[in-house]
Formats: sequence, structure tokens, C-alpha cells
Amino acid sequence: MFVQVCLYFYCKCLWRCLKFVVRKLTGQCELQRICYNTKPGAARTMKIEASLKGSKSKRLQTSVNVHPDAIEKTIDDIMELKRINPDINPQLGVSLQACLLQIVGYRNLIAEVEKLRREPYDSENPQHEEMLLKLWKCLKPNSPLKARISKQWCEIGFQGDDPKTDFRGMGLLGLYNLVYFAEWDTEIAQQVLTDSLHPKYREVTKKELSQLSKAEWEKKKFDKAIGYSFAIVGINITDLAYNLLVSGALKTHFYNVAPEAPTLTHFQQTFCYLMHEFHKFWIDEDPLDIMEFNRVREKFYKRILRQLQNPEMALCPHFAASESLINM
Repeated sequence: MFVQVCLYFYCKCLWRCLKFVVRKLTGQCELQRICYNTKPGAARTMKIEASLKGSKSKRLQTSVNVHPDAIEKTIDDIMELKRINPDINPQLGVSLQACLLQIVGYRNLIAEVEKLRREPYDSENPQHEEMLLKLWKCLKPNSPLKARISKQWCEIGFQGDDPKTDFRGMGLLGLYNLVYFAEWDTEIAQQVLTDSLHPKYREVTKKELSQLSKAEWEKKKFDKAIGYSFAIVGINITDLAYNLLVSGALKTHFYNVAPEAPTLTHFQQTFCYLMHEFHKFWIDEDPLDIMEFNRVREKFYKRILRQLQNPEMALCPHFAASESLINM
């Protein structure tokens, strides 16, 4: 333990000495070098965030936690602390402001999402009930709901005759995401729902076909494709998106797609993308039964995590309905 502590302080001191030498050689502080040498997006913002958090100055460390309205003053404080003339370096202030808007916005988005997750569904709340009924109307516009408590809810993937019990894990966040998907990406949401009720096989490639034995092919012909409960999976994918958000994994995506502060809409668009992709992934995995759901979900989660390790990754840079799903 003592050796590890000594090594930590040695590396920290060495790093600060190196930064001092580089500043003397280039005439630029670390923040300047990042902004001038790294293109806008996740790569730049994450380096700025790490630099501010790792600074020995408390003012710089706390700059990532300021209120959005205080960002301009914070930029002025940073420029003053680093002895940077804003008249000579006007672009630096603009770049730092964009980065801080993203950093502070991400933190505020986590708080907003967490608030929705913690708010339970209340059947006595007219707004909650209105959203739930909107979900039905968007997904089943030609099938009127006969009663609020009804087995019909199972048709869109709820477990029983009253959906309120299914929202316990994710609270209102699960409902918000499902309604957004159904309302703003209606055609795809309805297609995914139909496929979940009447699952389709993925097409077997010639290469795969050549590798199947006669017995395996005969079994394959009579196997039944496995569907899933649309609403329950939507709540589950909400949990997946939530974990990606609070872990910081979604910073890569949001810092690349949101020019300023990421918002709840960005989060909901990401949820729609994840629903699209999980649906295709489920068909490609061709599980033997619904008991394989957790395995497939974990594999899908790891794939998304790998994609987000690329600093240039944007999961859905220009969010739109995926045409490929319609023809599956």
C-alpha cells in the first residue's frame, strides 16, 4: 500500500512537472492545447473535463459543477486564473463555453432522469393516466381500449390487466420513453410491436446453411421464433439506457450529438435507437426461449459499451426511423 501511494504521488508530481515544461515550451496552458489541437466533440470535451477535474486549483475543479447561468462568469474566471488574454484568444472562450455547457448539461440530465425514475406511476394522477392511454392509442389506433383495467394491455406487452405495476422498477421514466417512441417514431414502434407478437426468423446465409447438418436443418425448420413482451422490454431497455447514462458511458454519444447541453429529448432519442437495435439484435441472436433474454440483453449491452469507447461514436447522429426495420 505504501509503495502504491508513493507511486501515485510520484506520477502526479511528474505529470505536473511535464505540464509545466510543455507550457513553457509552447506558451500555452493545457486547456489551450486541448482546444486548439482537438476537434470539437467528445474527444475535446472529455479532455477538458478531465483537465479541470484534475487541476490543483479548486476553482477549476468546481467549474464543472456550476449552474448553467454561471458558465460565462466561470469562463472569465478560468481565463483570469490562467492569465489568458481573451482579446488575443477569443476562440478559446467560445470553445470552453461549449464544453462546459455539455459537461454541466450532462450532470443536469442525470438529475432530471433520476427524478423521473424515482417518481412512481400514480393511477390517481390524471397526467399519468393520460400518458398511459396515449401509449395505447399510438400503438393500437384501430383497437379501442374497452376498459382501463383490461387484459388488452397484454397485447402491447404488459404483464397483467393493469400496467401500473410494471413501472415499479423505472417509475415514470419507463412510461415517458415508451410514449416518446410510440408518438415520435410511430411506424417503427408499431412494426416492432407486431414483430414481438409475431416473431420472424432472421434469414440464414448460404455460409451458415452449408455448416448445418441435416439433423440441425430439420430441427431449424420446425423451431418457432421467439418473441418478447414489447412494453416490458421497453422498460428494461430504459434501465439499460439509464445505466449507460449514470455510468458516464453516454458522454461519448451526447458530446458528439448535442452542440450544447444534452437534454431529455436526446436521452429519449437514444432510447428509441436502443429499442431499434435491440429488436434487430434479438432476431439475429435467434434465442431458444424467452429465458435467454438476460443473456441476449447482456451481450447487447456489452456491444453498445464497446461502440461508446470510440470517442467519435454517435449512436444516432441524425435521429430518424430506421427504414431497415420496416422491411424485416
